[in-house]
Amino acid sequence: MEALQTDTQGRNEEIGTGKSRAHGIIQVVEFILGREKFAVELFDTKEVITTPDITPIPDAAPFISGIIDLRGIITTIVDLKMMMRITDDNEGKQHSRIIILDKNVSGRPIGILVDDVLSVVTYSQSDIDIHNKSDASNQRDLLGVIRKAHKGESAEQGKNACDLILWLDIAGMMNKIKDQL
Repeated sequence: MEALQTDTQGRNEEIGTGKSRAHGIIQVVEFILGREKFAVELFDTKEVITTPDITPIPDAAPFISGIIDLRGIITTIVDLKMMMRITDDNEGKQHSRIIILDKNVSGRPIGILVDDVLSVVTYSQSDIDIHNKSDASNQRDLLGVIRKAHKGESAEQGKNACDLILWLDIAGMMNKIKDQL
């Protein structure tokens, strides 16, 4: 079953077709790039690892950090911060992690380098604004913006005091760069 949200003209729009979106909920992995919070769908990921030594690849695209040997599988590492042109530093926090993507998303072993992984969180469709999602007229690679209420507040109470988390279309992003991997 696909989760639907009604837009301002009364039409239903799909939030998406991922496994975690059944029954109007999504599960995401939240992480930090620079000073901002981002998320990717949980079922688009395989695992999170600490950052090992990365072997650089000569003449690779600037956002390709290199490759690692992940339990016998050569895995390409994409520096998501560089790919998205995020220049802000993470204010001294250096807990960089690699999120290994599911092969269904990338078609091959790929990991994305992020500044820190925060948690896996479940949200309801009422917490997600899909009006800022990517479409043919923009190149934002967003599935939506998640409103995360502060602890002890519901999403409705916290709309004025909440964190905004950009929910990335990681499959679309990897599809755009597949010829450079």
